[in-house]
Amino acid sequence: MNKSRRLKDGILNGLTWLSTAVAVAVLLLVFIFMFRRGWSDLSWDLITTDYWPQNLNVAFRQGEAGAYTAPADLAAGDSFSTLYGFALRDATDTKKAKTLIITYVDPDSPLESAYITTAGSQQGLNQAIHEDASVQMLYYQDEDGQQVLAGLLAGDDAASLVQKLDTGSVSIQSMYYQTAGGGIRGSILATLLLIGLTLVIVLPIGILAAVYLNEVAGRNRLTALLRQAIETLNGVPSIIFGLSGVVMLFPVTQLFGASGQSILLGALTMAVILLPVVIRQTEEALIVVPQSLRMGSLALGATRSQTIFKVVLPNALPGILTATLLSVSRVIGESAALIYTMSTVVTDNPKILQPATSLAVQIWQIMSSEQPDFKLASAVSLIILMMVLLLNLTVKLITRRLSRRWA
Repeated sequence: MNKSRRLKDGILNGLTWLSTAVAVAVLLLVFIFMFRRGWSDLSWDLITTDYWPQNLNVAFRQGEAGAYTAPADLAAGDSFSTLYGFALRDATDTKKAKTLIITYVDPDSPLESAYITTAGSQQGLNQAIHEDASVQMLYYQDEDGQQVLAGLLAGDDAASLVQKLDTGSVSIQSMYYQTAGGGIRGSILATLLLIGLTLVIVLPIGILAAVYLNEVAGRNRLTALLRQAIETLNGVPSIIFGLSGVVMLFPVTQLFGASGQSILLGALTMAVILLPVVIRQTEEALIVVPQSLRMGSLALGATRSQTIFKVVLPNALPGILTATLLSVSRVIGESAALIYTMSTVVTDNPKILQPATSLAVQIWQIMSSEQPDFKLASAVSLIILMMVLLLNLTVKLITRRLSRRWA
């Protein structure tokens, strides 16, 4: 009998360890796969750069030729202009089109004296040209005083453009170029705005609903029906919430001045999606609080409201923080509902009442284009994983400190 019991326990323990090992292995493989694919594209410029490149026409306050020395660490294949102090490289953009990328600019180069010539509010403003700019067109003055066109639109590659400048020019007059673009700064800002708005909406409602169900409501059929409804909502696909949000919650955002898809509409929709999660997690945290604390508080003359808000809720805070963490992680990773409520168009300067794109939706946007960029999508995925990991560590640290204080 003991042998069969030990055998049965050994099999069950073995299955438990095997399942854990498989789960950990799968998570590690996913992270390693994303790391290998996306690490090369992951950079500070990716995080801080706008997605949409700017097209700029500039002239130069000091465009005369000088004498410059190429840096010692100039990459092989880059062409350096000794008269104007900048280096060019042949490259291809995200659409696989040829482009000329500036890879180095000397601090004293004429490119540092550029100013905007395009008509508008920015005309005349200084606009120094830096690395990663794409040169489309450049006008220089030759030895006969004639203006000559060069650059990508003139059919030049990096070497031929530099050769033209260094052998037949006395100054550079103007340039038409594109900024780098391709960054995710706007999507990060939109995601942070979405998280903040969603938490502001869902946490008060969800926590108070959980307090009502666990601390105030009687144990009757109505309470059981409410819990069943909450569990049912938890299993509804998020895309259905997205469609419902467009129809039912859009009139609410119109009251605040929104005219279509917006971050506010996405936040309201995410709040509805996350309500079951917050309510159930908070209720579980309230159940764990010892009944003796409630009895002791009431025995000392505290009212039920004072007991709930000054005794029970503070002791349930670690569980509430876990609910918050789950909510934030869900917001960061959600895409289906936000495609309908926030938009799929990347915005570099997101506003609460305007369309924008979260990080998860930008991954979808990158992979659904005519030429998907899997490396860039993997890099954005790594940023999402890092954000979730950082949030996990932060919540764990806060929970541990609170637990030590109350202990």
